Amino acid sequence: MPTQALTPITLITGASRGIGAATARLLAARGHDLALNYRRDAGAAEALAAELRAQGRRVLTLAADVSDAGQVLAMFERIDAGLGRLTGLVNNAGIVAPAARVQDMSPVRIEQIFRVNVLGSFLCAQQAVARMSRRQGGAGGAIVNVSSRAAQLGSPGLYVDYAASKGAIDTFTLGLAREVIDEGIRVNGVRPGIIDTEIHASGGMADLLPGAVAGIPMQRMGRAEEVAEAIAWLLSDASSYTVGSMLDVGGGR
Repeated sequence: MPTQALTPITLITGASRGIGAATARLLAARGHDLALNYRRDAGAAEALAAELRAQGRRVLTLAADVSDAGQVLAMFERIDAGLGRLTGLVNNAGIVAPAARVQDMSPVRIEQIFRVNVLGSFLCAQQAVARMSRRQGGAGGAIVNVSSRAAQLGSPGLYVDYAASKGAIDTFTLGLAREVIDEGIRVNGVRPGIIDTEIHASGGMADLLPGAVAGIPMQRMGRAEEVAEAIAWLLSDASSYTVGSMLDVGGGR
């Protein structure tokens, strides 16, 4: 395994687009070497990696389904071999299904939402803690979990399953933070509001966005780059006394 340098080494799950890609660009500009996880869009991930390598950063692209324990382990082993011991994790990978009432949601849909959004975050955090923990030879580190304002708003009539999965992430963030802080690992989260990314189309919300935006005090959707700034701050030493916190990035909503 390569010798650990002072350069931060950060894994971003779901990094090929949206908030993940914006976070990768910002962290690269701030000196991080990066592992970019994606599930399907290899072209987008490789294009982003090429862009960041041109800035002098070391970048790995890693195809893995974060809800599969074997694939997650293999992904972390590739990071060990290709970059070194991890110092940061952004649990960003997440999915949403088309708008539906709870009574119309299939068990398959609900299970898939929770497997990716919740189990995936647990599996990645387990591997990250094993590498960051000072009790296990690591140098400490930081984990940022990407939740959603939906966790507190419930998303009735749209995707209560997604909102509930993000509520689980809020609780997970607090519990893990208190569990590992004495091992040198800070865990926090961000709760984005309505952000201008592709997830709205996949959730069938494109036609509903004008009405949703009208309910935002700032009267606009957020940008992925604005969420990335919050994530980057929580990963940095500037937030050294921030533990178990959820930072809302929702335009006042």
